[in-house]
Amino acid sequence: MDAGFLEAALAVAHRAADAAEREVMPRWRARDFTVETKADATPVTEVDRAAEHAIRDVLRAAYPRHAVFGEEGGREGGGDFLWLVDPIDGTRSFVRGYPMFSTQVALMHDGEIVLGVSAAPAYGERAWAMRGSGAWLGSSASDARRVQVAATRAFDAGAAVSTGNLRSLAASPARWAAYADIVRRVGRIRGYGDFLHYHLLARGAIDLVVESDLNILDIAPLALIVREAGGTFTDLDGRSVGLNTTSALAGTPALHAQALELFRIGPEP
Repeated sequence: MDAGFLEAALAVAHRAADAAEREVMPRWRARDFTVETKADATPVTEVDRAAEHAIRDVLRAAYPRHAVFGEEGGREGGGDFLWLVDPIDGTRSFVRGYPMFSTQVALMHDGEIVLGVSAAPAYGERAWAMRGSGAWLGSSASDARRVQVAATRAFDAGAAVSTGNLRSLAASPARWAAYADIVRRVGRIRGYGDFLHYHLLARGAIDLVVESDLNILDIAPLALIVREAGGTFTDLDGRSVGLNTTSALAGTPALHAQALELFRIGPEP
Protein backbone atom coordinates (compact mmCIF):
# COMPACT_ATOMS: atom_id res chain seq x y z
CA MET A 1 0.00 0.00 0.00
CA ASP A 2 1.72 3.19 -1.16
CA ALA A 3 1.58 6.70 0.27
CA GLY A 4 -0.37 7.98 -2.72
CA PHE A 5 -3.25 5.61 -2.00
CA LEU A 6 -3.29 6.56 1.69
CA GLU A 7 -3.24 10.28 0.93
CA ALA A 8 -6.15 9.89 -1.49
CA ALA A 9 -8.09 7.77 1.00
CA LEU A 10 -7.46 10.31 3.75
CA ALA A 11 -8.91 13.03 1.52
CA VAL A 12 -11.99 10.84 1.05
CA ALA A 13 -12.30 10.42 4.82
CA HIS A 14 -12.22 14.20 5.23
CA ARG A 15 -14.94 14.57 2.57
CA ALA A 16 -17.03 11.95 4.37
CA ALA A 17 -16.69 13.89 7.64
CA ASP A 18 -17.65 17.08 5.80
CA ALA A 19 -20.76 15.36 4.43
CA ALA A 20 -21.75 14.27 7.93
CA GLU A 21 -21.23 17.79 9.24
CA ARG A 22 -23.68 19.15 6.66
CA GLU A 23 -26.31 16.76 7.99
CA VAL A 24 -25.54 17.14 11.68
CA MET A 25 -24.89 20.79 12.43
CA PRO A 26 -28.09 22.42 11.08
CA ARG A 27 -30.21 19.88 12.95
CA TRP A 28 -28.20 20.30 16.17
CA ARG A 29 -28.59 24.06 16.04
CA ALA A 30 -32.32 23.87 15.24
CA ARG A 31 -33.00 21.09 17.79
CA ASP A 32 -35.54 19.57 15.37
CA PHE A 33 -34.96 15.83 15.76
CA THR A 34 -36.59 12.95 17.57
CA VAL A 35 -34.85 10.50 19.89
CA GLU A 36 -35.33 6.75 19.98
CA THR A 37 -33.76 4.16 22.27
CA LYS A 38 -31.88 1.26 20.70
CA ALA A 39 -31.83 -2.29 22.01
CA ASP A 40 -28.63 -1.56 23.94
CA ALA A 41 -30.39 1.33 25.74
CA THR A 42 -28.39 4.01 23.90
CA PRO A 43 -30.11 6.89 22.09
CA VAL A 44 -30.29 7.34 18.33
CA THR A 45 -31.85 10.03 16.16
CA GLU A 46 -32.73 10.32 12.51
CA VAL A 47 -29.72 12.63 12.25
CA ASP A 48 -27.38 9.75 13.16
CA ARG A 49 -28.85 7.72 10.33
CA ALA A 50 -28.81 10.58 7.80
CA ALA A 51 -25.19 11.38 8.63
CA GLU A 52 -24.13 7.76 8.24
CA HIS A 53 -25.97 7.56 4.93
CA ALA A 54 -24.10 10.65 3.72
CA ILE A 55 -20.77 9.15 4.80
CA ARG A 56 -21.52 5.85 3.08
CA ASP A 57 -22.40 7.68 -0.14
CA VAL A 58 -18.99 9.38 -0.17
CA LEU A 59 -17.13 6.15 0.59
CA ARG A 60 -19.04 4.08 -1.97
CA ALA A 61 -18.47 6.66 -4.69
CA ALA A 62 -14.72 6.59 -4.08
CA TYR A 63 -14.23 2.92 -3.22
CA PRO A 64 -17.19 0.78 -4.30
CA ARG A 65 -15.34 -2.47 -3.52
CA HIS A 66 -14.46 -1.54 0.07
CA ALA A 67 -16.53 -2.79 2.98
CA VAL A 68 -18.18 -0.37 5.41
CA PHE A 69 -19.03 -1.03 9.07
CA GLY A 70 -21.23 1.69 10.54
CA GLU A 71 -22.76 2.29 13.95
CA GLU A 72 -26.28 2.51 12.58
CA GLY A 73 -26.21 0.49 9.36
CA GLY A 74 -23.99 -2.41 10.34
CA ARG A 75 -21.51 -4.03 8.00
CA GLU A 76 -21.78 -4.18 4.23
CA GLY A 77 -19.33 -5.81 1.87
CA GLY A 78 -16.17 -7.82 2.34
CA GLY A 79 -12.50 -7.81 1.47
CA ASP A 80 -9.25 -6.48 2.91
CA PHE A 81 -10.39 -2.86 3.21
CA LEU A 82 -12.95 -1.95 5.85
CA TRP A 83 -14.18 1.57 6.64
CA LEU A 84 -15.23 2.09 10.27
CA VAL A 85 -17.86 4.78 10.78
CA ASP A 86 -19.57 6.36 13.77
CA PRO A 87 -21.62 9.27 12.38
CA ILE A 88 -22.32 10.84 15.79
CA ASP A 89 -20.10 9.48 18.52
CA GLY A 90 -21.59 11.01 21.64
CA THR A 91 -25.27 11.00 20.68
CA ARG A 92 -26.22 11.73 24.29
CA SER A 93 -24.24 14.98 24.07
CA PHE A 94 -25.84 15.78 20.71
CA VAL A 95 -29.32 15.17 22.13
CA ARG A 96 -28.73 17.25 25.26
CA GLY A 97 -27.36 20.19 23.32
CA TYR A 98 -23.69 20.37 24.29
CA PRO A 99 -20.82 20.08 21.80
CA MET A 100 -19.03 16.94 22.97
CA PHE A 101 -19.91 14.80 19.96
CA SER A 102 -17.94 13.93 16.86
CA THR A 103 -17.85 11.99 13.61
CA GLN A 104 -15.35 9.13 13.50
CA VAL A 105 -14.14 7.72 10.17
CA ALA A 106 -11.25 5.26 9.82
CA LEU A 107 -9.90 2.81 7.26
CA MET A 108 -8.70 -0.62 8.32
CA HIS A 109 -6.61 -2.83 6.04
CA ASP A 110 -6.11 -6.48 6.97
CA GLY A 111 -7.02 -5.67 10.57
CA GLU A 112 -4.75 -2.63 10.90
CA ILE A 113 -6.07 0.93 11.12
CA VAL A 114 -4.16 2.91 8.49
CA LEU A 115 -5.89 6.30 8.58
CA GLY A 116 -8.54 8.11 10.51
CA VAL A 117 -10.41 11.38 10.95
CA SER A 118 -12.02 12.59 14.18
CA ALA A 119 -14.22 15.60 13.39
CA ALA A 120 -15.94 17.59 16.13
CA PRO A 121 -17.60 20.51 14.32
CA ALA A 122 -19.62 21.87 17.25
CA TYR A 123 -16.45 21.98 19.33
CA GLY A 124 -14.53 23.47 16.41
CA GLU A 125 -11.81 20.83 16.18
CA ARG A 126 -10.66 18.11 13.82
CA ALA A 127 -7.83 15.61 14.26
CA TRP A 128 -6.50 13.05 11.82
CA ALA A 129 -3.63 10.70 11.12
CA MET A 130 -2.24 8.48 8.41
CA ARG A 131 0.06 5.57 9.14
CA GLY A 132 3.66 6.75 9.29
CA SER A 133 2.82 10.43 8.75
CA GLY A 134 2.19 11.81 12.24
CA ALA A 135 -0.95 13.19 13.87
CA TRP A 136 -2.54 16.52 13.04
CA LEU A 137 -5.07 18.72 14.80
CA GLY A 138 -6.76 21.99 13.95
CA SER A 139 -10.06 23.67 13.23
CA SER A 140 -10.42 22.07 9.78
CA ALA A 141 -8.63 19.88 7.24
CA SER A 142 -6.88 22.97 5.84
CA ASP A 143 -5.88 24.48 9.20
CA ALA A 144 -3.82 22.13 11.35
CA ARG A 145 -0.53 21.56 13.11
CA ARG A 146 1.34 18.37 13.85
CA VAL A 147 0.87 17.26 17.45
CA GLN A 148 2.87 15.19 19.92
CA VAL A 149 2.07 13.59 23.27
CA ALA A 150 3.72 14.96 26.39
CA ALA A 151 6.95 13.56 27.83
CA THR A 152 5.35 12.77 31.20
CA ARG A 153 7.03 9.79 32.84
CA ALA A 154 5.54 9.53 36.34
CA PHE A 155 2.21 9.51 38.14
CA ASP A 156 2.92 12.61 40.19
CA ALA A 157 1.50 16.08 40.85
CA GLY A 158 2.27 17.15 37.28
CA ALA A 159 0.32 14.32 35.62
CA ALA A 160 -3.24 14.62 34.30
CA VAL A 161 -5.62 11.70 33.71
CA SER A 162 -9.03 11.57 32.02
CA THR A 163 -11.67 8.84 32.08
CA GLY A 164 -14.70 7.83 30.11
CA ASN A 165 -17.25 5.18 31.07
CA LEU A 166 -15.83 3.06 33.89
CA ARG A 167 -18.81 0.81 34.64
CA SER A 168 -17.05 -2.50 33.91
CA LEU A 169 -13.84 -1.35 35.58
CA ALA A 170 -15.78 -0.38 38.70
CA ALA A 171 -17.20 -3.90 38.85
CA SER A 172 -13.68 -5.31 39.26
CA PRO A 173 -12.41 -4.72 42.82
CA ALA A 174 -8.78 -5.18 41.78
CA ARG A 175 -8.99 -2.79 38.86
CA TRP A 176 -10.98 -0.25 40.83
CA ALA A 177 -8.27 -0.32 43.48
CA ALA A 178 -5.63 0.13 40.77
CA TYR A 179 -7.49 3.13 39.41
CA ALA A 180 -7.77 4.57 42.94
CA ASP A 181 -4.00 4.22 43.28
CA ILE A 182 -3.54 6.35 40.15
CA VAL A 183 -6.04 8.93 41.42
CA ARG A 184 -4.14 9.28 44.69
CA ARG A 185 -0.85 9.91 42.89
CA VAL A 186 -1.67 12.36 40.09
CA GLY A 187 -2.36 16.07 40.23
CA ARG A 188 -5.46 16.20 38.07
CA ILE A 189 -8.36 13.83 37.30
CA ARG A 190 -11.05 14.81 34.82
CA GLY A 191 -13.67 13.07 32.69
CA TYR A 192 -13.34 14.89 29.38
CA GLY A 193 -14.73 11.85 27.57
CA ASP A 194 -15.53 10.89 23.99
CA PHE A 195 -13.23 12.41 21.35
CA LEU A 196 -11.95 15.22 23.54
CA HIS A 197 -9.61 13.44 25.91
CA TYR A 198 -7.89 11.67 23.01
CA HIS A 199 -7.39 14.98 21.20
CA LEU A 200 -5.99 16.44 24.43
CA LEU A 201 -3.71 13.45 24.89
CA ALA A 202 -2.41 13.66 21.32
CA ARG A 203 -1.49 17.33 21.70
CA GLY A 204 0.22 16.85 25.05
CA ALA A 205 -2.40 18.48 27.31
CA ILE A 206 -3.13 15.35 29.37
CA ASP A 207 -1.18 12.15 29.94
CA LEU A 208 -3.47 9.11 30.28
CA VAL A 209 -6.98 8.05 29.24
CA VAL A 210 -8.85 5.13 30.81
CA GLU A 211 -12.15 3.72 29.49
CA SER A 212 -13.69 0.33 30.16
CA ASP A 213 -16.89 0.32 28.08
CA LEU A 214 -16.73 1.17 24.37
CA ASN A 215 -16.48 -0.39 20.92
CA ILE A 216 -14.13 -0.09 17.97
CA LEU A 217 -16.31 2.47 16.17
CA ASP A 218 -15.91 4.87 19.10
CA ILE A 219 -12.12 4.91 18.94
CA ALA A 220 -10.78 3.63 15.59
CA PRO A 221 -9.42 6.97 14.29
CA LEU A 222 -8.45 8.10 17.79
CA ALA A 223 -6.26 5.05 18.38
CA LEU A 224 -4.19 5.85 15.29
CA ILE A 225 -4.09 9.57 16.09
CA VAL A 226 -2.67 8.87 19.55
CA ARG A 227 -0.13 6.38 18.22
CA GLU A 228 1.01 8.71 15.44
CA ALA A 229 1.42 11.45 18.06
CA GLY A 230 3.91 9.21 19.87
CA GLY A 231 1.56 7.69 22.42
CA THR A 232 0.59 4.11 23.21
CA PHE A 233 -2.97 2.84 22.77
CA THR A 234 -4.20 -0.63 23.75
CA ASP A 235 -7.11 -2.11 25.63
CA LEU A 236 -6.94 -2.53 29.41
CA ASP A 237 -5.29 -5.95 28.95
CA GLY A 238 -2.58 -4.58 26.68
CA ARG A 239 -4.02 -5.98 23.46
CA SER A 240 -3.84 -4.08 20.19
CA VAL A 241 -6.99 -2.27 19.05
CA GLY A 242 -9.19 -4.40 16.79
CA LEU A 243 -12.78 -5.08 15.85
CA ASN A 244 -13.50 -6.74 19.21
CA THR A 245 -11.97 -4.04 21.42
CA THR A 246 -14.20 -3.02 24.35
CA SER A 247 -11.85 -0.92 26.52
CA ALA A 248 -9.06 1.61 26.12
CA LEU A 249 -5.84 2.52 27.86
CA ALA A 250 -3.99 5.32 26.10
CA GLY A 251 -1.17 7.52 27.24
CA THR A 252 2.40 8.61 27.07
CA PRO A 253 4.56 5.50 26.64
CA ALA A 254 5.88 5.65 30.21
CA LEU A 255 2.50 6.17 31.91
CA HIS A 256 0.77 3.63 29.70
CA ALA A 257 3.33 0.99 30.70
CA GLN A 258 2.92 1.77 34.41
CA ALA A 259 -0.89 1.84 34.22
CA LEU A 260 -0.96 -1.44 32.30
CA GLU A 261 0.99 -3.14 35.08
CA LEU A 262 -1.50 -1.82 37.62
CA PHE A 263 -4.54 -2.94 35.62
CA ARG A 264 -3.23 -6.39 34.74
CA ILE A 265 -4.99 -8.84 37.03
CA GLY A 266 -5.52 -12.56 37.34
CA PRO A 267 -8.93 -14.24 37.64
CA GLU A 268 -11.05 -12.58 40.30
CA PRO A 269 -13.34 -14.45 42.70
